Amino acid sequence: MGGFYGAVVVRGFRRYATYRVATAAGVFTNTVFGLIISYSYIALWNQRPHLGGYTEAQALTYVWIGQGLLVTMALMGGGFEDELMERIRSGDIAVDLYRPADLQGWWLAADLGRAGFHLLGRGVLPLVCGALVFDLALPSSALSWALFAVSVLLGVVVSFAVRFLVALCAFWLLDGTGVAQAAWITGLFFSGMTLPLNVFPGALGGIARALPWSAMLQVPADVLLGQHRGTGALLALAFQAGWAAALLAAGRLLQAVAARRVVVQGG
Repeated sequence: MGGFYGAVVVRGFRRYATYRVATAAGVFTNTVFGLIISYSYIALWNQRPHLGGYTEAQALTYVWIGQGLLVTMALMGGGFEDELMERIRSGDIAVDLYRPADLQGWWLAADLGRAGFHLLGRGVLPLVCGALVFDLALPSSALSWALFAVSVLLGVVVSFAVRFLVALCAFWLLDGTGVAQAAWITGLFFSGMTLPLNVFPGALGGIARALPWSAMLQVPADVLLGQHRGTGALLALAFQAGWAAALLAAGRLLQAVAARRVVVQGG
C-alpha cells in the first residue's frame, strides 16, 4: 500500500510539472513581489531595527522564504480542494468513497506531490534571486537545512489538513467557495505571510503563534533563521506535528460523518 501512495505522490508531482509556462510566470511573479516586499521591509527595519527580534538581514530572508513557501503551502488556494469540492458537488465523491484507496490518504499523497514540485519549481529560484540582490541570513549548517526540510514537510501536512476540512464542508454547503476564500484569507494573515507573527503585539501575537497557520510559514522560517535552536527546534517541530495529527484526526472524523451522509441519501 505504501508503494501505491508513493505512486500517487509521483503522479501529483508530474501533474504540476506539465505546467511549465505557468511555473515560469509564477517564479517571475514571486520574484517581483519579493523585491517589492523586501524594499518595504528595509524601510520598516530602518525605522525599527531588530523589530520582532529579527535583524534586517533576517527580515529580508523571511521575505524570500515566504515567497518560496507561498504556493508550496497553498496559502492562496490552488491545491486539491477545488477539485474535491467539485466532486462532492457533482456526486462523483460517492465513487471515490467506495474505492479501496482511503480518501484522505489519496488526497494527502497527491498534495505532497504538488507541494514537492512547487517547492522546487517555484521556491528555490526566487530564494536564489533574493540572495543575489540582498545580503540574506542563510545558514551554512547542514543540520539547519535538514530541520527546515522537516519543518516544511510538517507545514505542508498541516496545510493539507486544514484545506481537507474546508473541502469537506461542501458535503453540507454544496458550494464551499466562500469558506475556501475565508480560509485562505485567514491563512495569509495568521501564517505570517503579511508580516512575521513575531511583530504582532501582546496577546494577538501569542494567539497567532499558537494557531495552526503559524506552522505553515512562521515556524519553518524561524527554524531556518535559527530562532529555534536545540531543544527549541525540536519543540517547534513537535508543535507542527501536534497540529498535523489533530487536524488529520478531525478530517478523518468529518470524513466518516460525510460518508454516512452519502449512504443515508442513497449516494
